[in-house]
Amino acid sequence: MSLHSWALVIPMANEEADFTPFVNTLQKALNELPNGKVYLVVDNVSKDNTLMLCKELSKSDSRFNCIWAPENKNVVDAYIRGYKEALLSDSEFIIEMDAGLSHDPASLKDFIKLLSEKYLCVYGSRFIAGGSMGDSPANRRSLSKTGTVLANILLGTKLHDMTSGYQGFHRSIVTLFTNYPLRSKAHFYQTEIRYLLRNYKSIEIPISYKAPSPSVSKKAIINSVEALLYYFWRRITLRPISL
Repeated sequence: MSLHSWALVIPMANEEADFTPFVNTLQKALNELPNGKVYLVVDNVSKDNTLMLCKELSKSDSRFNCIWAPENKNVVDAYIRGYKEALLSDSEFIIEMDAGLSHDPASLKDFIKLLSEKYLCVYGSRFIAGGSMGDSPANRRSLSKTGTVLANILLGTKLHDMTSGYQGFHRSIVTLFTNYPLRSKAHFYQTEIRYLLRNYKSIEIPISYKAPSPSVSKKAIINSVEALLYYFWRRITLRPISL
C-alpha cells in the first residue's frame, strides 16, 4: 500500500453509460491505495447527466472531487484544470487517466510504486511487452504508432509510446508544465508533454487500452502537425525547448 499522498485527474464528458462500472472499478483500486484523491473535470462538452453523477459521487465518497469547468475550450484545458486543482492539495504524485475504463485503474499501483522510487515521470505504454490497445480500431492503432514514430524521428525522443493518455508525475514536474503555454489543443498534448519533459528521469510501464477510440477530427490532426513542426523547427535551429 502507498504511504504517499497522490491524486488522479480524469476529464469526464458524456460518460453516463459507463459511469457506474468505471466508478466501481476505480473505487476498488482506491480501497487498496490509501491517501488518494480523484478530480473529475466536467465541462460543456458533456451533454448527458455526467455532471450530476459526478456531483452525487463527490457527496457520497469524499475521495472524489467534481470540478465544473465551463470555461474549458478543449480537452487539454480539462487536463490542466484538473492538475491545477490537484496542486492545491498536498498530493506528492499526480496521475492522469481517461474515463470509461479506457485505462485500467488496477495499474495505478504501478505508477505510484515507481513515482515513490527514483522516477519523476512515469508513462503508460501500449507498445512495450505487456501493453496493448485491445479493441481499438485498426486505424487508431496505426495512427498512434505512426505518431510515435514521427515524434521520435522529428523530436529526437526515444519512447515506445508518445501518445498514451495514462501518465503520472511528481508535483514539482506538474508545476512546470501547468505554467507553460502548451501549443496542443487535443491529441498532441501527451506527445508535447513527453517532449518537454525529456530530460527528467522517466520510465515506461505497460498498460492496456481497452475501449475503442472515436475518430480523430481534422482540426485535431492539423493542430498536432503544427505543434510537431514547431518543436521540430526549434530543434533543428538549435533552439530546442525543455522545461
